[in-house]
Amino acid sequence: MTGPDQPSTAATAGQAGFRPLLRRFGMVVVTGWAMAATSILALDALGVSGAGPQAAATTATQQQLAELIAQRDARAAEAASAQSRFTAALDQLSAMQTQLLTSEEKRRELESGIGAIQASLHDALARNADADRRLAAADTQAPGSDEDLSVALDILSGELETIAARSAEADQRATEAVRTAEALELERDEILRRNEEIFAQLEAAVEQSVKPLDDMIKKVGVDSDRLLATVRKGYGGTGGPLTPMGYSTRGNAAITENEARAQEVMVSLGKFDNYRIAVSKLPLAMPVKSAFRFSSHYGARWGRQHQGIDMAAPVGTPVFATGDGVVVFAGWQRGYGNLIKIKHELGTETRYAHLSKIRVKQGQRVSRNTLIGDIGNTGRSTGPHLHYEVRVDGKAVNPMSFIKAAQNVF
Repeated sequence: MTGPDQPSTAATAGQAGFRPLLRRFGMVVVTGWAMAATSILALDALGVSGAGPQAAATTATQQQLAELIAQRDARAAEAASAQSRFTAALDQLSAMQTQLLTSEEKRRELESGIGAIQASLHDALARNADADRRLAAADTQAPGSDEDLSVALDILSGELETIAARSAEADQRATEAVRTAEALELERDEILRRNEEIFAQLEAAVEQSVKPLDDMIKKVGVDSDRLLATVRKGYGGTGGPLTPMGYSTRGNAAITENEARAQEVMVSLGKFDNYRIAVSKLPLAMPVKSAFRFSSHYGARWGRQHQGIDMAAPVGTPVFATGDGVVVFAGWQRGYGNLIKIKHELGTETRYAHLSKIRVKQGQRVSRNTLIGDIGNTGRSTGPHLHYEVRVDGKAVNPMSFIKAAQNVF
């Protein structure tokens, strides 16, 4: 079965070189082709073709698709698990940051208190030294009355007791402050350790979420930078008061390592969101959901370039849109027969040919998995099948790259 084919340059040159030979044996070629076509149709009608190499290849392809679907389900579970771990880690990070800020304020208050205690202790020691000097001076002075000396000694003794009590109290407060500061330092170290664990979990979760999408975009042959730029341009609206996560709110302090890492996580999350939007706009679904067999692949075939893939199924088998878009053509076109063209976002277009019935109109907007037509045998075709094409910026690409990439991610 064939789709609309464009003759390659090499094939055209070959035809020009063998034109005299074709004239001589034209009748023989026509007769041989008629016999071959008749044999193919007969074998297809009798079901003989199912016993040849092509049936084996088709069976292998269907088995591969089944494996890809199983891998897709596994990847979906992994992506959901990674998203769940990321959400839990983000909540832990927010709580730990709040606790860290509180402990930092307590530590500063304790440092101020220790400074005040040390100043008070220094004053008490100075007064104690002054009292010692006064007592020594009194001993060296000429003796006065015993009553005056007794009064002076009582005053000095009282002051010394007061100073000693204050000194002991200051020592105790200083010791308690040091212990509290040490405990806060241990708590801070534990918070920092937990922060490191949370950041590691966040970075791992983001990488597990972004890498499959990044690989998928590369496999389908779309420029990822251009794709993300297009998404940001169309879906970049923001608003409302916002303090970006990771920036210091204490004056113009330099950004810390953890803040820088948090910014990297936020950038990766933004990239993930853009990829998610892009994937929702690309034609990644299967156009045929009923039983079918691949009857022709993309690429060189019979000296020509086959620009799509063929999916053989009975006439009337439903055909679905593989992505959101607008119908830009719905009608008859030479070679294609009944043809539908759907223009999607991000420079992609899909074509559905040889239809027996067209169920949409030009200008109609359709969603992914919308029923658009039925498989048929119109145009240049040897049997009922769907000829499916994917074009990026007007250039035909292998539709299987889109199908396989989507199955690997979803």
